[in-house]
Amino acid sequence: MVVVILGILAAILVPKVMDRPDQARMTKARQDIRALEAALNLYKLDNYVYPGTDQGLEALIEKPSSPEPPNWKDGGYVDRLPLDPWKQPYQFLSPGAHGSIDIYSLGPDQQPSDDDIGNWHLQ
Repeated sequence: MVVVILGILAAILVPKVMDRPDQARMTKARQDIRALEAALNLYKLDNYVYPGTDQGLEALIEKPSSPEPPNWKDGGYVDRLPLDPWKQPYQFLSPGAHGSIDIYSLGPDQQPSDDDIGNWHLQ
């Protein structure tokens, strides 16, 4: 009887516990995207435009050479670019399909799909 009860409890609790890592990864991705968006907004305040897609998020840590931003902040806007929770670089489009800039992770499947996490979901 005890084994049956433990089996039932495991069947109920294990899926709830196993779902937490995915939630934590999604939360981390959202936080990273917010931080990158804030850094890009500071970049735009200083330089009047966002970096282009070809300059990428790297423009936040290293001064772009072409076109050169007029008021790029010495030391950059972030210390380093984070990887998404699935160990991939965040994606960046400027102009974006969803707004003036798109910052996003392709999510767990690493393919463009409905599970992408982007700044357009955070508004």
